[in-house]
Amino acid sequence: MHGAFQEATLAPIPFWFLRHGETDWNAQGISQGNVDIPLNATGVAQARTAAQKLKGRGIATIVASPLSRAKVTAECVGEALGLPVAIDADLREVGFGVQEGQPMSGWFTDWISGAFTPEGAETFAALRARAVTAANRATAQPPAVLLVAHGALFRSLRAAMGIEPVMRTQNAVPIFCEPPRGGETAWTLQPYV
Repeated sequence: MHGAFQEATLAPIPFWFLRHGETDWNAQGISQGNVDIPLNATGVAQARTAAQKLKGRGIATIVASPLSRAKVTAECVGEALGLPVAIDADLREVGFGVQEGQPMSGWFTDWISGAFTPEGAETFAALRARAVTAANRATAQPPAVLLVAHGALFRSLRAAMGIEPVMRTQNAVPIFCEPPRGGETAWTLQPYV
């Protein structure tokens, strides 16, 4: 089954990605996973700032994770752009099992490499397959598409893009994701800070 996960490939269609705004657990370095932690005041402000940065970018479709921190971030953008927000359950954050609610620690890089998976957690390969399926479903909608989701989920998309996944994605910074061009193998990411 592991081999099937590795074959998940992103459709070569450009899209926007936005990680949700900050939560109290983000600020404290605690692993959230599928625990539905809301945005804090900073996170709401970040979502509103991101919404302004996304004006005039040609976004026609917004698809978000059902977890409130992503959904509310997406709703801030949708309100600013006059667009509805569609929800895709496959954009939810990875289930971190026993690590949810615990401080982020040394296990995370081993989880990405496939060397370790916390008890009760989703594997990185399974997350990648799920995230790619959701992204491909979203980019089949009218462009440009904005995905609003989570940090670990974006790490799995980075892996599918041929980009180093062991990089933290900032809260509420829009990222334009472009597929490889003539002869290139990796996607190009352009953050709008």
